[in-house]
Amino acid sequence: MKVIVCGAGQVGFNIARHLASEQHDVTVIDRSPDLIAKIQSSLDVQAVVGYASHPDLLEKAGANDADMIIAVTLFDEVNMVACQVAHSLFGVPKKIARVRAQNYLDPVWQDLFSRDHMPIDVIISPEIEVAQAAIRRLEAPGAFDMVPFCDGRVRAVGVRLKEDCPVVDTPLRQLTELFPDLNIVVTSVLRDGKLIIPSSNDQLLVGDNIYFVSEDSHVERALSVFGRDEEEARRIVIVGGGNVGAFIAKQLIDNNAKIQLKIIEQDAKQAKAVAKEIPSAIVLHGDALDVDIQKEANVKASETIIAVTNDDKVNILSSLLAKQAGCRRAITLINNHSLGPLTYSVGIDAFVDPRQTTVSSILQHMRRGRIRSLHTIAGGAAEVLEAVALETSPLVGKPLRDIRLPEGIIVGSVVRDTKVIVPRGGTIIKPDDIVVVFSRQEKIRKVEELFSVRLEYF
Repeated sequence: MKVIVCGAGQVGFNIARHLASEQHDVTVIDRSPDLIAKIQSSLDVQAVVGYASHPDLLEKAGANDADMIIAVTLFDEVNMVACQVAHSLFGVPKKIARVRAQNYLDPVWQDLFSRDHMPIDVIISPEIEVAQAAIRRLEAPGAFDMVPFCDGRVRAVGVRLKEDCPVVDTPLRQLTELFPDLNIVVTSVLRDGKLIIPSSNDQLLVGDNIYFVSEDSHVERALSVFGRDEEEARRIVIVGGGNVGAFIAKQLIDNNAKIQLKIIEQDAKQAKAVAKEIPSAIVLHGDALDVDIQKEANVKASETIIAVTNDDKVNILSSLLAKQAGCRRAITLINNHSLGPLTYSVGIDAFVDPRQTTVSSILQHMRRGRIRSLHTIAGGAAEVLEAVALETSPLVGKPLRDIRLPEGIIVGSVVRDTKVIVPRGGTIIKPDDIVVVFSRQEKIRKVEELFSVRLEYF
């Protein structure tokens, strides 16, 4: 596939890195010579300096025969115009644009991005993606990550194992023996920065970050088995009243009118705007690093603090201050992805990486085969995908024990009609089953082939 990526920032760089590693033909456009130089020295892609919306630059980047354009520059208008030019002048079939300003995304203007006006096939809103990621972490108290699949019937859950976990040092095969009616599959272990695909003989250790795939109704019990059963948060403090914080607040209040919500916002004008927009929340104007402001917000009696300002230091330190004061749980937005894994060691329970959430949303539209949704984990080292099994798929018609899946690919769940099936050796996948698969990033091509119409695979 030939892809043009507009924007060489964190998101653009990582999209290009993903696609280049999968042998796609990628060209990156950015007006910054420094960012283009970094791309050229780091990745096996073409790179062009200039404005991504200019027709001559798109032509130079190969728009005449490109299959897709992904516009993720810092400017919404550049992204939108780049997609329009790619469509009108070069007929690029698939157009994806990142749009930050919520004014463009108001349902009142939903026809703006139709084919007759500004033909963009997929709109990615980083603020909404980040807010939804934070809300998902609230839905599974005790987990550092949670992603729904199969219309919410299946969930991929990330859990950090602590000293009080009752199943540490227990081989995974014994989990089935100890809890025969627990419908989960442990798909991966992150240990000391390394991604491990566990076998039935592997043990779980203190400090491991594990992912398991589970039927929705079994998540609560599974968290209890792993020593992470926690009460749902009712008293919540949000640090940051911008687009992300306001969206989280409105969603939480809409979903549960009994939630007690407080928002700390440093900018006086923004604080007034949020207070007017969300009258059922208490909005405090002040610095979240001010102990007095945190006392006024009564963080010590809150179950969760969600820090989502644009400043990583404010997010991390305000979270730690709240935890020190007695707040039970902290969910923190981290823009610098290298800081993310370090947060666990200082007491932060879950972090949201906006780069990873945006990349996941974009990759979902890149995958071949009947891929319905996906989520990247471990900084992009692996993906959890939801796909439909076609009649011609090598997965169909044989017991899983007889299918020689490449190392690094695990079937986590099978959904048939309304029934969720925990895959075992004797499980036989049928046509039109929805399958949740965990895969190392370097095996994604194999997964795509599993869910394509091709008959050959191995």
